[in-house]
Amino acid sequence: MKLTILGGGGFRVPLVYGALLTDRAEGRVTEVVLHDLDDSRLYAVARVLNEQAAVVPDAPRVTATTDLDEALRGADFVFSAIRVGGLEGRAHDERVALAEGVLGQETVGAGGIAYGLRTVPVAVDIARRVARLAPDAWVINFTNPAGLVTEAMSRHLGDRVIGICDSPVGLGRRIARVLGADPKQAWIDYVGLNHLGWVRGLRVAGRDELPRLLADADLLGSFEEGKLFGVDWLQTLGAIPNEYLHYYYFNREAVRAYQQVEKTRGAFLADQQARFYEEMKRPDAAALTAWDRTRAEREATYMAENRETAGAGERDADDLSGGYEKVALALMRAIARDERTTLILNVRNQGTLSVLDADAVIEVPCLVDANGAHPVAVAPLPDHATGLVCAVKGVEREVLAAAESGSRTTAVKAFALHPLVDSVNVARKLVEGYTDVHPGLAYLR
Repeated sequence: MKLTILGGGGFRVPLVYGALLTDRAEGRVTEVVLHDLDDSRLYAVARVLNEQAAVVPDAPRVTATTDLDEALRGADFVFSAIRVGGLEGRAHDERVALAEGVLGQETVGAGGIAYGLRTVPVAVDIARRVARLAPDAWVINFTNPAGLVTEAMSRHLGDRVIGICDSPVGLGRRIARVLGADPKQAWIDYVGLNHLGWVRGLRVAGRDELPRLLADADLLGSFEEGKLFGVDWLQTLGAIPNEYLHYYYFNREAVRAYQQVEKTRGAFLADQQARFYEEMKRPDAAALTAWDRTRAEREATYMAENRETAGAGERDADDLSGGYEKVALALMRAIARDERTTLILNVRNQGTLSVLDADAVIEVPCLVDANGAHPVAVAPLPDHATGLVCAVKGVEREVLAAAESGSRTTAVKAFALHPLVDSVNVARKLVEGYTDVHPGLAYLR
């Protein structure tokens, strides 16, 4: 089975390959094709993968190419993990927004809109190529903003594109762990959009254990989300929000914290990864050791500003091991071998949330089999969550419309309508600032 990874020179690709190395069953991936626009990054990542494979008999064969059509042709699965504009683009997204006093995070608020505006045209081109060159392939989208990009691609690939994120998985795992339950045996009632969802229940053997957690202040304050949001707020909500909702519920504090740091997250990662890729140019460098060291630092500093604002302290060791690669492998296994499973995924709504239309991509538990991912029926969200979901989905639709039409006016509308952008004038300044620094937004007229 052939797997093509777009963005194959990306830093987290070895996580995916490491997961593939654990799969020894019939029908496993035997060929991995890495595609990237940057030869040197492909070379660096290929070195890490070669060291990973050295201790595993019959490891999947790895090839690399900068030719997109060659990479896609004949693929069974395509992982889309691109970053249009690179980490330098992410740093620009953060700085432009913070200069206007609003959040520049890569998936939330102004930064997410800017990232989406320059990513959607590229993702749509990829979707069209997949439809032409590998019509039977399944596309698994890692590219952020994951829900928005998945929806853009679904307009050309239908349900054969599925978005994944490790954030809901990590949240469910933490809740189950603190309750003393096996995450594999727990049903997680999670509903929302990507990076905008809530756990409303966690059932073990048919019993909802979440009320027990919410009623126990010590237990509730013992894990990441309890520390991040505070026990009182979680008890007020009666649910456990995705960590990214910290940007909404504590927006002023988050913006202030980001404005005060020496380097934004994007700038930090750009510098950190530049050192890694530079080190990989040395023939004598221990590739896997260097990658492991860099990854550990990356994971330990994840959402550091938010945790500092909340006084949440360091991340738990169990939360430093990644996770999206495991979701991707489970998804591939379920489809390729009809190994039926349940995963929280980004898929078309199909009536699951009545407040959104059928084509809107949402993030919910799905039953997965050889025919793809099928969203499970869920109870309606409470009004406060429904309002936020509808507002952000409306913004995503304006981003898609701006990307399709090239309309600068529509881009301004997308920024202005976002709950975290508090002024039409600020929205206009954001579009000006982003078009000045991003060549990929030159299409907006």
